[in-house]
Amino acid sequence: MPYPNDPTLRSFIDVDPSSDFPIQNLPYGVFSAKDGLAPRVGVAIGDYVLDLWELEQDGRLDVGELGVFAEPMLNPFMALGPKLWSRTRARISELLRHDNPELRNNDELRQRALVPMANVKLHLPLQVAGYTDFYSSKEHATNVGTMFRDKTNPLLPNWLHVPIGYNGRSSTVVVSGTKVRRPRGQLKPPSAELPSFEPCKRLDFELEMGVVVGQPSPMGEMLTESQAEDMIFGFVLLNDWSARDIQQWEYVPLGPFQAKAFATSISPWVVTREALEPFRVHGPAQEPVPLPYLRQAGANNYDLVLDVDLRTARMNDAARICRTNFKYMYWSSVQQLVHHASSGCAMNVGDLLGSGTISGPEKSERGSLLEISWNGTEPVELPRGVKRTFLEDGDSLTMRGWCQGDGYRVGFGEVEGTILPAT
Repeated sequence: MPYPNDPTLRSFIDVDPSSDFPIQNLPYGVFSAKDGLAPRVGVAIGDYVLDLWELEQDGRLDVGELGVFAEPMLNPFMALGPKLWSRTRARISELLRHDNPELRNNDELRQRALVPMANVKLHLPLQVAGYTDFYSSKEHATNVGTMFRDKTNPLLPNWLHVPIGYNGRSSTVVVSGTKVRRPRGQLKPPSAELPSFEPCKRLDFELEMGVVVGQPSPMGEMLTESQAEDMIFGFVLLNDWSARDIQQWEYVPLGPFQAKAFATSISPWVVTREALEPFRVHGPAQEPVPLPYLRQAGANNYDLVLDVDLRTARMNDAARICRTNFKYMYWSSVQQLVHHASSGCAMNVGDLLGSGTISGPEKSERGSLLEISWNGTEPVELPRGVKRTFLEDGDSLTMRGWCQGDGYRVGFGEVEGTILPAT
């Protein structure tokens, strides 16, 4: 059987080379369609969703646990473990191959199992057990430190030694397309004597990737690099919306709280770690060398292009405001997971880890408006004479990401959110 990542593989379904969802990808999601059935698990292929529940009912797909694909979340399937993940992906790839008549020539099953993407509603793909956000881009941390701390020494003393993170709110992780209400909170600009409670005035996005943890780790135990890697089911695009003015007042001494608790948006498709295997690269050299438990031998970063588009109410089309790459991250996703468990913290199936804002070395690669507008001092010039320093009501923000192969791409679709006025 050909390896599922083989670049020469073709599906019997016609897939455009620019599509995010060729046979080399096969990301998992949760969808519902007009057939009235409850949300269930599917895989994206071209412009279709492959209904895994239908394949399971027909006996074409067997994971040993009947009904996992009828669930409205990926958690039960993820709990089956990495060997099952790999075997299932290989079987789905086999069923979709151009030279396999098993599904291709079965008109009745094909009609039931292949649902046009235009006819489905996509849901949050997992039940988020816990959410942790990191701060792992050296370029982003340097930009923020330069703005607010010390231009000559922008990184805090611990930054090069430990992946910095904070525990966020799983209750407000939402799927792409969910509108985001502008948060209210305590604001205290430097000129004010006392704080006030009012709508955020400096609303921002943060371009991130999210790691979906598919296997648990026991409380009280540490993880090795290989154990952490095996626990990662896949990745999603992630926008950790940020209220900069609320954060500025609240973050001392314990860090972000309400400034990040109101919404985190993720893409509906989870691209498996296995699908990203051909695009692994080594991250930046780490100096000083991390403590032994954080050292990594593998290439744990990914050559993954990321775009951010902004459209305002006065614009007909969105304009790109950022293009960067996941490969720049100083602390890898594996290191973040190893560190998370290093104190003895138990990890659960369905945990979500945000990478932290992804910025690159160039101005065009900055992954937040805080950086792009340099804290509001350099407004972003958009079409039709529109300018932005931070997000305004009615603005729509869309992130996309993909790895480029030879004649195909492994993509994530998009994560979009539109800002609604504060209540």
